[in-house]
Amino acid sequence: MSGCVLGFDYGARRIGVASGNRISQSARPLPTLLSHKGEPDWPRIDALLAEWKPEALVVGLPLTLDGGEQTITRAARGFANALRQRSGLPVHLVDERHTSQEAARRFASQRAAGASRRRDAEHVDSLAAAVILESWLQA
Repeated sequence: MSGCVLGFDYGARRIGVASGNRISQSARPLPTLLSHKGEPDWPRIDALLAEWKPEALVVGLPLTLDGGEQTITRAARGFANALRQRSGLPVHLVDERHTSQEAARRFASQRAAGASRRRDAEHVDSLAAAVILESWLQA
């Protein structure tokens, strides 16, 4: 067992990706993937699975503030099911409410420290994937 887990912050245009470790319970962002006409970049996702050899996958579930479902929630569930079928790995869904705010806070902190630039804002989705993954690892 490698202890490696990959996390995804699903979006119709971009999918944030992070790698995490069960032992350290930490996660780090990987490059954000683009979707084309709502279709994930499956070849790149397959390459990530082959490269990282995760033992599980985590997908953020975008619920409304009151815990209800919305159109993007159903799309994220579909993405999670497709991941499960393609990879044969267990896929865990995690409530992602407030992860975008935490990712934005981390990005702002990195910018203030000089570690990130405004042009790096496209990577906020992968920061959100890291937050989602960390919450699952620490649960």
